[in-house]
Amino acid sequence: MADATYNRVLKLMGNRFEFTVIADHETAGEKAIDAAIAEVSRIEELLSTFKKTSQTSLINQYAGIKPVKVDTEVIELIQRAVKISDITQGAFDISYGSIDKSLWNFDVNMTSLPDFETARQSVGLINYQHVIIDPENSTVMLKQQGMRIGFGGIGKGYAADRAKQVLQRIGIEHGIVNAAGDLITWGSQSTGKPWTIGIADPDQRSRPFSALNISNMAIATSGDYEKYATINGCRYSHTIDPKTGLPVSGIKSVSIICPSAELADALATPVIVMGVQIGLDLINQLKHVACIIIDDQDQLYTSKNINVKQ
Repeated sequence: MADATYNRVLKLMGNRFEFTVIADHETAGEKAIDAAIAEVSRIEELLSTFKKTSQTSLINQYAGIKPVKVDTEVIELIQRAVKISDITQGAFDISYGSIDKSLWNFDVNMTSLPDFETARQSVGLINYQHVIIDPENSTVMLKQQGMRIGFGGIGKGYAADRAKQVLQRIGIEHGIVNAAGDLITWGSQSTGKPWTIGIADPDQRSRPFSALNISNMAIATSGDYEKYATINGCRYSHTIDPKTGLPVSGIKSVSIICPSAELADALATPVIVMGVQIGLDLINQLKHVACIIIDDQDQLYTSKNINVKQ
C-alpha cells in the first residue's frame, strides 16, 4: 500500500498547531500525531504562564524571593534564550513578561504613543541578566520582585522541534509541524518533491510572492500585518523594543530560515527590533541561518546566503 499524508489541526499553547505526517496506513499516521500532540501538551504544562502550576509561573511567583527548582530541560531552554539575548544585544529578552500590556492597545483607536518616560518605566524590570540560573542545583531565580519571564518568543519553536524529534523517533521519515507559522519540515512530500513554502506578500496576505524550498529546514515569520497602529502617518508594529518600551517601526515582516524552529522563532522578532541593517549584519554572522526582510516601503532584503526570486 502506498504511503499517504495524514493531517491534524488543533489549538495548543494558545496557538494553531498543524501536524502533517506521511505514513503507510491511517493507524500509524494518527498514532504518530497523537504522540506529537502529547509532547507539545507536556511542554505547555512546563512553560505556560497561564497555568498557575507551571514551572514558569512558579519562577515568576517567587521573583525576588527565592530560587525555584525546575526540570533540566527548562534550565537548558532558559540558557539558550539568554544566549540569544546576548547575540541580539537584548533585542530578545525572555524577561519581557513584566511589561504593562495596558500601555498597548494595538487597534484602530490607538492614536498616540505613550510618553517616553512612562514607556521606559514599564520596561524597568526587563533584564535577562537578572535571570539567575544555577545548573548544578537546577534552579532559576529572578533577581527582582515583579520580574516575569515568558516563552512567547521561543516556546512554539521549541515545541515544534520536540514534536519533530518524537515523530522521527517513532519512524515518521517525512512531515511538517506548523506551530502558528513557525514550522519545521523533514523528508519530502508524498510525491517525492521537496516541501515548499510561499512567502506572503505583506500587503496581500493571500498572495504568496515567492516560493522557497524548505525541506529539512525550519522557518519562522514575525510581522506587523496582524497588529499595528498608524500614528501621524507612521506604522508601528505590535513588537515592543524591550529597552525603550516603545513599539518599533520600519519593518513589516521578517522570515528566518534555519535548521531549528526554536532558533528561527527566537530570531524573527529581535531582527524587527534591530532594524534592517543591524538585523542583516547579525544574521550574516550566524552559520546556517538565512533571513528575508520586508520593510515599510515594501523593499525586500535578504541575507547573503539566500536568493529569492520574485
